[in-house]
Amino acid sequence: MNGSCRTPRLPGAIRALLVAIVLLGSAAVGYLAHRLTAAPATLTPLPVRAPPPVAEAQRASTTSDEPPPPAHKVPENLPTISLPATDGRLHQLTDWKGKPLLINFWATWCEPCRREIPLLMGLRREHAAEHLEVIGIAIDAPDAVHKYAAERRIDYPLLIGEQGGLAAASAFGMDTVLPFSVFADGSGRIVTLKVGELHRDEAELILNRVHQLDSGALTLAQARAQISEGMERIESRGPAGSAATPQ
Repeated sequence: MNGSCRTPRLPGAIRALLVAIVLLGSAAVGYLAHRLTAAPATLTPLPVRAPPPVAEAQRASTTSDEPPPPAHKVPENLPTISLPATDGRLHQLTDWKGKPLLINFWATWCEPCRREIPLLMGLRREHAAEHLEVIGIAIDAPDAVHKYAAERRIDYPLLIGEQGGLAAASAFGMDTVLPFSVFADGSGRIVTLKVGELHRDEAELILNRVHQLDSGALTLAQARAQISEGMERIESRGPAGSAATPQ
């Protein structure tokens, strides 16, 4: 005896069985430990091809050679819409009742829209005697519109709406295509709608007929017919007066 205790020697078959039990137990414990300590799995769905965001769809539409036609029938009269202006107050188009209107749908990221702005400011000044009011409806984020309007010193009223702006465009019978401009007479009747970038010769043609309509020299049907004929002539030769690019 040397003071140490020795484990009794077991038969080989029994030793093998005990080793197998221990190994199986260790494996079970290890598996459970892994399940308890491992981070929970997350399921990542396969990507679904969804329609592009509104902003991307609008960007794509501005590069088209032939803008899509109105999605619905254009109303005869200005629809009732209410949107906040840059001062935060809600405004309706009826706030400018009695004035001929040029309503321009735009966005700060839209290059043709930006090119129109100097022309729109010029038209407002040049047709002040006819009481023309230009109203911009921005389908854009308010912060972007405020910043851009301050940088470019836009001097005509601006209404702002993201989803509200889309609803306003839909009220005019239009899909999300930018830019487009609506011309209305002093009675609130929609005379015509120009899809795509507005040019000076087009604007002068339309505004001249709107003025004659307001003065009683033309009926609404005559004004529309003359505008349609004139726009076809302009399109056949190309616009002579493009809007200047803002600096």
